[in-house]
Amino acid sequence: MPKKDIHPKWFPDCKVYYRGQVVMTVGATVPEMHVEVWSGSHPYFTGQKMFVDTAGRVERFQRKFAGGEYFSKGKTKAGTAKTPAAVKA
Repeated sequence: MPKKDIHPKWFPDCKVYYRGQVVMTVGATVPEMHVEVWSGSHPYFTGQKMFVDTAGRVERFQRKFAGGEYFSKGKTKAGTAKTPAAVKA
């Protein structure tokens, strides 16, 4: 026989809210849930591709590492600067 009063209260009609609207009803241990993403808005389930680039980070990364600019200014791939003494030796 299971013990009494050890399980949380069960709400069979828990309402799930997305952007202020009820999108589904599920069973849960809370009376209502507010979610930011659900299957009706997620690109994987909707088939819509969504690309969010905040503050141009992708373009900045591509400019930084395109064309070998990272290794310019007299540096070798190891990151050490070329000096005239090292070239003569």
